[in-house]
Amino acid sequence: MNKEYRIFKGQITKRAEAAASGSIDGYAAVFNSETDLGYFHEKIAPGAFAKTIADGDDVRALFNHDPNMVLGRTKSGTLRLKEDNTGLKFDVDLPDTQAARDLHTLVERGDVDQCSFGFYVRAEEVERRADGSVIRTITDAQLFDVSPVTYPAYESTSCEARSAVEVSERLKSVVAAVEQTELVDVTDENIPVVDANGAVETLRLRLRLLQLS
Repeated sequence: MNKEYRIFKGQITKRAEAAASGSIDGYAAVFNSETDLGYFHEKIAPGAFAKTIADGDDVRALFNHDPNMVLGRTKSGTLRLKEDNTGLKFDVDLPDTQAARDLHTLVERGDVDQCSFGFYVRAEEVERRADGSVIRTITDAQLFDVSPVTYPAYESTSCEARSAVEVSERLKSVVAAVEQTELVDVTDENIPVVDANGAVETLRLRLRLLQLS
C-alpha cells in the first residue's frame, strides 16, 4: 500500500476551555467533500476511519508531518480520534515544548488553520461518470498521522502529488477493466476480472502488486 496525504483548510481550532493546558482540536478529514486532485476526483465516505479507531491503531499528531515534532499519540492518550457526521475529529493535548507552544499561538492567531492526514487505503470504490471523469470514494483508510500544516507547499504536497499520480494510474487500469460496470469495489481480495483473452491474470497480478506496493 502507498502512503497518501490530503490537506483540508480551516479545520483547526484552539478550544477556549483548554487554553491553559494548550490543546487544539478540529477535523483532519471531512466526509463526502469532493476534491479535484487533477488526475481524478476523490471523497471520503462516512465510516472510512471506523476500523482504524476501533482497532486502536497507533496514530501520531505531528506538526508539518515532521516526526521530530510530535504533538500527541493515541497510544499515550494524548491524541484522541473519533468520527461524527462531519468527519474525522481529533483532539490533542499539546506537550510543554517550544514548538507546541508556538503552534498553539499560531492556531490562536489564525495563522495555522489547515490540517493534513496521512493514510493507507484499504478499500475504495471507483466510478467512471458520464462526463468521463473518475471519482474515487475511500471507504476504509488506515490512518498513521494527523498534522497541522503551515502551508500546502510543504513536503506533504509533493507526497500528495506523487500519490495522486500513482493512484491515477491504478484507477485507469481498474476502470478500463470494468468499462461495462458502473461501480467496482476495489480491495486486495476483490481484483476485477476483465476478459477471457489471456490478459486476465496479467491484469489481476498487476493490480495486486500496485495495491500492495
